[in-house]
Amino acid sequence: MQHRILLTGGLGLAVLAAAAGAYGSLMGSAPKMGPEAMVNRPSFQGYYDGHKDTYLNTDVSNKAEAKMMHVNYAPGLKSVALSSAPEIYLVEGKSAAGQLAVFGSQPGEKTYSPIWKETILTWKASAKPVLITSDTQINKLEKKGGLTERATTTRLNCPIIAVGKGA
Repeated sequence: MQHRILLTGGLGLAVLAAAAGAYGSLMGSAPKMGPEAMVNRPSFQGYYDGHKDTYLNTDVSNKAEAKMMHVNYAPGLKSVALSSAPEIYLVEGKSAAGQLAVFGSQPGEKTYSPIWKETILTWKASAKPVLITSDTQINKLEKKGGLTERATTTRLNCPIIAVGKGA
């Protein structure tokens, strides 16, 4: 009986050791980024299809904007094709109270990328600004004639880190 307990216990330890080894082997082959650490960094909110997403602004391809935004100037972002980057819409000049950036995509969609092409929106002098919360709404407002859109060649690295209401 004692022999059977030792054999069963030993077999159990062997299985655990093999599983731990396999796990360690799997984890050991993953790319290593270094030890994890927490940082304190400002985040922002923007609209996508009527809800708020939370994002970071880390880099921009325009040197003057980088200085103004207090983020990294990243000239390498200019190599990202504008056609592959979704739009981030920023309102310049007068705007409705509570206006935030507006995204053309978000994580989980096949068009999402953390690299955005900057598009500037401006309300015409005769227009009364309304809160813009989606790219579909932007298209409708442009057709009505109260809002203009200006494409730029600026790319921003603004990963969305939380999706949804109250993000």
